[in-house]
Amino acid sequence: MPSSPPPAPPDPLRATAVALLNLSGLGLGYLLLRRWLPTAACLAATAVLLLVALPADADGVPGAALVLYALFLLLAAVHGWFAGLRGRLAWPGRRPVALVLGIVLLAVPVGGALWYDSAQQEAVQRALLARLDRADREVSAAGREDFATAKSRYQDALAVYRDLAVHHSGSRAAAQVPDRLQTYYTTVAAPYSHRDYCAAVEPLAYLRTVPDSMPKDQLGSLAHWPDDRLATSLYECGADGLATDDTGWVTRFGDLLSTFPDSDQAAKVAPAVDAAEKKAAKAVSGNDPCAAVQRLQTLDTQITQLSNGAGGQSGALTAVANRAGRSGDSGEYECGVKQYKDGDFTQAQQTMQQFVTDNPHHRNADRARKIAIGAEVAQTLPAAGKKLPTTGSGGGISVTVKNDSPDDITVLYTGPVTGSFTLKACGSCKAYSFASSLLSGWQPCSDSGKNYPQRTISLPPGTTYFVHKPKNDTTATPGSDTAKLRYGYVYTECAYTTQALGSGY
Repeated sequence: MPSSPPPAPPDPLRATAVALLNLSGLGLGYLLLRRWLPTAACLAATAVLLLVALPADADGVPGAALVLYALFLLLAAVHGWFAGLRGRLAWPGRRPVALVLGIVLLAVPVGGALWYDSAQQEAVQRALLARLDRADREVSAAGREDFATAKSRYQDALAVYRDLAVHHSGSRAAAQVPDRLQTYYTTVAAPYSHRDYCAAVEPLAYLRTVPDSMPKDQLGSLAHWPDDRLATSLYECGADGLATDDTGWVTRFGDLLSTFPDSDQAAKVAPAVDAAEKKAAKAVSGNDPCAAVQRLQTLDTQITQLSNGAGGQSGALTAVANRAGRSGDSGEYECGVKQYKDGDFTQAQQTMQQFVTDNPHHRNADRARKIAIGAEVAQTLPAAGKKLPTTGSGGGISVTVKNDSPDDITVLYTGPVTGSFTLKACGSCKAYSFASSLLSGWQPCSDSGKNYPQRTISLPPGTTYFVHKPKNDTTATPGSDTAKLRYGYVYTECAYTTQALGSGY
């Protein structure tokens, strides 16, 4: 007997059946030919592919593995065709049945591929939903931080929403993006819902930039959702700053007028500024007129700055600024009076001099000049500042002031009346040494051979305080005298200069 059955006559139909059966990936064509080693190789290749592919995930099967497996099946089909051309089938006996079985079993790899594709798509959907969930958690965590710290988190979450909406528009995750954006907006704008308007400005301004990166069909009405809220926040924050003298109000109102010039909130800016100016002007007559004056002067500068970019409200704001300037200038008088009464004579002098400069024709200008003189005298003779100078002048007692000094001098006096005048320098006079002023019998203004510059004024009875100082030398120590004037006497004041240990009058 021969060692093996003789080969069957060539049969292309049988060969085709074997090739088709091998394409199933199970090596069935080799199995029917009773070729066990190739059958095992087919099963091993399919098992390796299943180990690589399962469980299905969003990334799918590596492309190299699919290519290698497809080449392996193709080789198995070609080899099987040649092997089945003369090989005998163990089962089924009829070739058409084997061919039909091969065609039917092609459903195994095809069905497996379709099932795997469906499983992979589901894995992709789950992965996208997981990304959406992580972005949601990022937004929730950011909502517990201040906006400056959380801004990067909000931006990262928004990038995820955008990617889902643009690049995965048909996914279940993308379908939920519009609802997530609603939560996103309310979370970012949480300070507004808490009426923390200053803190709400920056996040609301950020939300207005979202339409630049997010498709408008995803936003809907959210595209303009922040506008009214931002306008309200800018106004309320600016109004709070205006009330508390926080300089940031100029920026807030400026942003409101430039960004939402036609809004209802913008229309309230000029009235709010007007009310603040009136309140400050009224405070000039209160307990702290100096603070009110400072406030008015600051408002003048700030409102002028605001009006420069105020558009349609520029005229109204400019008018308020001008009024604040006038009120501040006028209020300097009340401030100077308060400083004088408080004993701050140096500041009172400066304030009254500035008031006269700013308001030379004001009804209080004359008295302000008197108060400035009285404040200057009181810096040398504090007792002179016990009473506020009046605009009174003249009297029945003659007082002659002579200048025994080589310098022009200014004579200041205050008491029942207040005034000042200047005496020219004595051309033939010199400064006295400090030692000579200590000699017994020494008396200035007593040289009959000299023609001392002099001036006689009439004063009422009472205590008058005199201060003499060089007109052009601010470093010299002023001289002073306290005179108690009575009727029936003629008084003389003498101004002179001493040297060595200092200068004085």
